[in-house]
Amino acid sequence: MAALPLSVMAGNQKEEALADSVRMALSRAISDPRPPTPQFIDIDERLAYLRWLGDMSDRLAQRMPDRDGRIEFLQTLWYEARRAGLDPALVLGLIQVESAFRKYAVSPVGAHGYMQVMPFWTRVIGDGDRRRLFHMQTNLRYGCSILRMYIDIEKGDLFLALGRYNGSRGRPEYPNAVRAAWRKWEHRP
Repeated sequence: MAALPLSVMAGNQKEEALADSVRMALSRAISDPRPPTPQFIDIDERLAYLRWLGDMSDRLAQRMPDRDGRIEFLQTLWYEARRAGLDPALVLGLIQVESAFRKYAVSPVGAHGYMQVMPFWTRVIGDGDRRRLFHMQTNLRYGCSILRMYIDIEKGDLFLALGRYNGSRGRPEYPNAVRAAWRKWEHRP
């Protein structure tokens, strides 16, 4: 895998007025206390997951040398991405572009963590504690839930949704960078 950039690409995500129903749905999505334990309908699905986990762990080893931490990160990412109806490879690509897999990354505009979540989200849909954005599962849950909301708002248009996520809606650089990184993280069994 090519060297990942050390700078973060987070733009100035905009705080938008949300309908009460959207705010409540997002609030429920980030507060669900269920642990990231995968459930499988059959052995083939479980084996596919384990192959994905091994492949992604090997690819991510240079960026996250601690094997146990890397496995926990990937298990949580897989769970949160799937929970939000997202491709885990898309989320990996977004994290590569946003924070270069740095848990404590802070952008020049104040976005936090792996998925570069803006702190205003903790006030809008959470408990207001912005420090929790450095907690791995919290950051991944917020980021995946927010990206899912933007995809829904943009009626499935990923280009526009990624632009909203980054605060650069309508400009091609960020969506194109995430799409290119996404392709690199796609699992090839």
